[in-house]
Amino acid sequence: MTILRTIFTSLLFFLSLTGIHSQQLVDKNPTLNYQSYNPKPTDLIINRAAYAEKLEGFWLATCIANWTGLVTEMDKIGNIGDIKTGPFYTRADWGKADQPNIWVGNAPSTISPTIDFVFADEDTLWGADDDTDIEYIYQELLLQNQTSFLTGEQIRNGWMKHIKGEEENYLWVSNQKALDLMKSGLVPPATGDPLHNPEYEMIDAQLTTEIFGLYAPGRPDMAVKMATLPIQTTAREESEWISAFYVRLFSLATTLDSSLPIKEQLFQFAEQAAGDFPETSYSKAMYRFVKSLYASGIPWEQARDSVYQRYQVEQKDGYTMTSKNLYCNGCYAAGINFAASLVSLFYGEGDLKETIRIGALAGWDSDNPTATWGGLLGFILGKEGVEKAFGRKFSNKFHIHRTRVGFPNEGIDTFGSMAQKGLWIIDRVVQEELKGGIDLSSNSWYIPKK
Repeated sequence: MTILRTIFTSLLFFLSLTGIHSQQLVDKNPTLNYQSYNPKPTDLIINRAAYAEKLEGFWLATCIANWTGLVTEMDKIGNIGDIKTGPFYTRADWGKADQPNIWVGNAPSTISPTIDFVFADEDTLWGADDDTDIEYIYQELLLQNQTSFLTGEQIRNGWMKHIKGEEENYLWVSNQKALDLMKSGLVPPATGDPLHNPEYEMIDAQLTTEIFGLYAPGRPDMAVKMATLPIQTTAREESEWISAFYVRLFSLATTLDSSLPIKEQLFQFAEQAAGDFPETSYSKAMYRFVKSLYASGIPWEQARDSVYQRYQVEQKDGYTMTSKNLYCNGCYAAGINFAASLVSLFYGEGDLKETIRIGALAGWDSDNPTATWGGLLGFILGKEGVEKAFGRKFSNKFHIHRTRVGFPNEGIDTFGSMAQKGLWIIDRVVQEELKGGIDLSSNSWYIPKK
């Protein structure tokens, strides 16, 4: 086993170092014993090469959206409490000067002086951020441990190894509290338990677990099962349910028919994913409310303002975050950011650029919904589709060491190798968890329906 792991680690390093596209090098997971399989007529059939290109699109568009959303992150959080940020952004603010966020006084973003898309050119690197880096860690941990289900010890060991110590560690609220608890000896899921972690209602799990939906194509039940412990590392109750919604939606979206319009299919998948919210939850109410605003035909700005009024001013549907008198009125909370993300989902109507624009302008923790929906739509479009949407090429290199540590090649990876790693994880999930098969001659997965 030690020899296999050494070979495997060396192979991953070579993939990262070369930057060779996923389908040009190694097609088989060297740690998986591929077994014969008799396909069933009802199996979902997915081509692995096409899926790899979609995974590259996920990582690329996540980075574009994440860095675009960072320009406006916490610029606009409302006017309740000690911190007041004035009127929310509107469409007219796109392309105009960025306004200061709640931390920096009078200075605009150092990323971009204007509210606009942020790109990394072909000869540069995409820097990691907290909306991408823990998902990267989880992918590596699944591979290194040759498993579909991480244990609490594996998560703790991975966090302790790869998250920076004394310097800026790019963790906040529930993620930071979970790390502190890990350092004191607690192991997930205890690190997300309200008894230990008072930040369990915050946004953190939404940033770190969507990718699990892509590891179980067309099987949201398995995707959520795989994601449960990573989600519970930092979240419970409403924040856990919201995170699971994203995981389900990502898994369902892997079955989208690219020959048909995206919007109707995406909305159908969202409706299906929302069906698992507890009936009395505020997350269910938020979903219904935002959907009704979109259906009414009002502009997205009015919908966002209605979300602010209903949930942060009036505290309807059981969302009482304002009364808790938290810093920045709970601007990091799972609930308000979920509602804001739904505004960009519905009004973006499946268009990558429009969804990112609305997400960046909507307010609160704007890099989170932009990264989430950018990643989802980037997967749907694939790498080439993302490039076509923007009419240009981008860097395919990712620098995880901007925020995390302990990876080969000084932390430089490529979207191609990251996609290949995703394929290897899915191979194991399909064969061992879903009891399906992999046909390497046709480069296809056969995935049994539930």
